[in-house]
Amino acid sequence: MDNISKISLYQLPKGIKLLLMLTVLNLTVGVGIGLYYVANTTHLSPEGTTEQFRGSTVEDEFDIPEKFPKPISELLTTTHNHIISMTFIFFIIGGIFYFNSIISGFWRTFFIAEPFFSILTTFGGIWLIRFIHPAYAFLVIPSGILMYLCYFIMAGILLYELGLKK
Repeated sequence: MDNISKISLYQLPKGIKLLLMLTVLNLTVGVGIGLYYVANTTHLSPEGTTEQFRGSTVEDEFDIPEKFPKPISELLTTTHNHIISMTFIFFIIGGIFYFNSIISGFWRTFFIAEPFFSILTTFGGIWLIRFIHPAYAFLVIPSGILMYLCYFIMAGILLYELGLKK
């Protein structure tokens, strides 16, 4: 089993490197679109994140809120879909990243493992924002940033090693 640890991405046959590179590229486009959606709906702020899940505050009883509080059914759908899909995304990216030749040891393990904790923290945190207190946005935002940061660092290293490193 030690032989599998000796595999380096840049040494793989061209066809396998192309397959892996296109997989990482496609996942990165999808993750990037998801990040754009987050920016568009939350304005990347604690107030916008809170409003996205708790709804808009209204000053007058005749005002119509811009955003309504998310119902449980929508939170269940969002949480279920994101936890499952992002787990698969990070399983694929982390599985490929394991064989990179640029980062090893603690940092390789960190970049592979950390997103799985951030997935639970981020998507569990939206429930806390909705039903407990808006201040949980200060948990959701850093965990989301860390998750996306890990993704883009791993994807960047993978694209470099699969496409450019000789």
